[in-house]
Amino acid sequence: MELIKTSIDGVVVLRPRVFGDARGYFFESYSQREFERLVRRVDFVQDNESKSHYGVVRGLHFQKPPYAQSKLVRVVKGRVLDVAVDIRLGSPTFGQHVAMELDADEKLQFFLPRGFAHGFAVLSDEAVFQYKCDNFYAPESEGALAWDDPALGIDWKIPASEVILSEKDRHHPRLSEAEWLFDYKIDLYE
Repeated sequence: MELIKTSIDGVVVLRPRVFGDARGYFFESYSQREFERLVRRVDFVQDNESKSHYGVVRGLHFQKPPYAQSKLVRVVKGRVLDVAVDIRLGSPTFGQHVAMELDADEKLQFFLPRGFAHGFAVLSDEAVFQYKCDNFYAPESEGALAWDDPALGIDWKIPASEVILSEKDRHHPRLSEAEWLFDYKIDLYE
């Protein structure tokens, strides 16, 4: 597995070694030993999967402590634009984001540590998206930001007129209006 650093410390891309032949392919999609060697120790406790079609934008979501989540995401069918926004107050990259295209062919994985809002946009006709979380889902701890906050400057690669949102995702605050954000000085893994 190869580690690719991004412009925000801690947000990384993992490229697995894929072995292909006439029968198809094989790759190790996750190895705790390799992940710890390359990234850090993270105890994933929940796997999630979603299926969506072109134009769907999900996000920008996060969970507040003590239920904050790191995520390791990948696409098993189709193509998405995956986005991580730094929402750690005091961070040198606060309010900045990393956007990464993930697809089933390349098999890249995107790791977002705790303290980031996460979202993705489906760029193919259909996409199946999987992710590991290091904390269980806690609805009372949900937080989110507006997907289209101009201060974030995210190009979702989809015309705004074609974006499909859940009712809930239509009403999130902008970063400047958010009532709750992470503290950069606190270790989110304690």
